[in-house]
Amino acid sequence: MTDAVAGGQVLDSTPVGLSPFKASWRRYSRNKLAFVSMIILLLIALACFGGPLLFPFGTEDADFENIAAPIDLFSLHPFGTDEFGRDLLLRVLAGGRVSLSVGFVGALAAVIIGVVYGATSGYFGGRLDNVLMRTVDVLYGIPYFFLVVLINLLVGRTVTGLFVSIVVVLWLTPAVIARGQAVSLRHREFVDAARAGGMTEWQIIRQHIVPNSLNVVIVYSSLLVLEVIVTESFLSFLGLGVQAPATSWGSLIDAGASAIETDPRLLLLPGAFLVATLFCLNFIADGLRDAFDPNER
Repeated sequence: MTDAVAGGQVLDSTPVGLSPFKASWRRYSRNKLAFVSMIILLLIALACFGGPLLFPFGTEDADFENIAAPIDLFSLHPFGTDEFGRDLLLRVLAGGRVSLSVGFVGALAAVIIGVVYGATSGYFGGRLDNVLMRTVDVLYGIPYFFLVVLINLLVGRTVTGLFVSIVVVLWLTPAVIARGQAVSLRHREFVDAARAGGMTEWQIIRQHIVPNSLNVVIVYSSLLVLEVIVTESFLSFLGLGVQAPATSWGSLIDAGASAIETDPRLLLLPGAFLVATLFCLNFIADGLRDAFDPNER
């Protein structure tokens, strides 16, 4: 691979025969800030999912001999305990497991639903498109928190209820994006060729419309993960999300905010994990946008 120089600028020349996805990944890997952010995010996820397995006790187990223990990196409780003797680091890692799971799985579910819905609407067009997109408009018009409270009442204040609440709202924008992509692709030559070759409409959607929409969807998905984690933390902070004994970064921040004057660790530690994760996701989203979005090249 060589770089041509024109007008004092280095122009990236993609090797002939390199697939669009591999070319986009190569551009992303050259973005040092985005690449380092991805590594840090992977380390945070590894700590949250694997770290609790290393502790000889659970998140609700109390050490009555170390109530509100201070930070001691060489003790059994390196970041101390809360007012009930529960290990603070373990609770933050376990809370991160819930927040990250809801964030990534929720974003994935919202994207899958939205892409299938939007691609179907945009490809078929006509009356079906009109009905499907007017449904999206109606859902957009319902106040978000009213919808969340309603779903919480129906499903219950559990992790499942929180997950459903988020997905029900956040699949709408991917649907609109996928619909726009499908409208622009449905009359392209390769779609006409597939139709002339005997492929069914659903095969065309699955094998041509959806794959050719992935570049834009990948960029938006990275932003959606960030939005889901923020939404989960905010709802848990308000008491509409994860309920005890389960925990998340949002619920831990809520508990820590009430004790900020007596024990700031209870707020600062989960807050630091949340802020680091959000910064990483923001830089990753910027890198993916520059690498995958054709309008940014």
